[in-house]
Amino acid sequence: MLDRVFRMGVASSSEMRYHLLMRNVYLSTVALALLSGCNTAPPAPAVDLAAEQAKIREAEAANMKSWAAKDVEGLLSFYADDATLMTPGMAAMKGKDAMRPALKMLLADPNLKLEFSAQRIEVGKAGDVAFSQGTYQMTLVDAKRKKPVTDKGSYVTGYRKQADGSWKAVSDINVSEVAPTS
Repeated sequence: MLDRVFRMGVASSSEMRYHLLMRNVYLSTVALALLSGCNTAPPAPAVDLAAEQAKIREAEAANMKSWAAKDVEGLLSFYADDATLMTPGMAAMKGKDAMRPALKMLLADPNLKLEFSAQRIEVGKAGDVAFSQGTYQMTLVDAKRKKPVTDKGSYVTGYRKQADGSWKAVSDINVSEVAPTS
């Protein structure tokens, strides 16, 4: 249209150059905006929270089987190498090497029985961290009285997703509801 106006002699050459320059600036701006939209990173894939929660339930079920089988290495495989286990009456155990002797001692008890159940499992929106919260009941022989006792309480286990997609416990905390005996 501007070419027609110029040919008809209505616009001066300087006005025509100005209008052509503005048109080119406008078209360049639109092209740049369209191209920059093509360079944005694709959105992160949505995390299937229910599937991740199911993986954690499976890991906890496998852990329960290791307790029933009194399998020390199976129990340790539940934890990340840098995990911390905190249980009543004991110092925090950091790392699998610190956990192994305590777990062996517990598993040597012929009366040992452990049951636990998660009432809540939460997975972070990014899908790389999670926690489970639940209750436990453990029967074992009291070292002082030499009689079986039952402890019950609550636990929280923090998880980190591994490169292979599995979940490993990084922090396992147990809190007894039973008052200590003197």
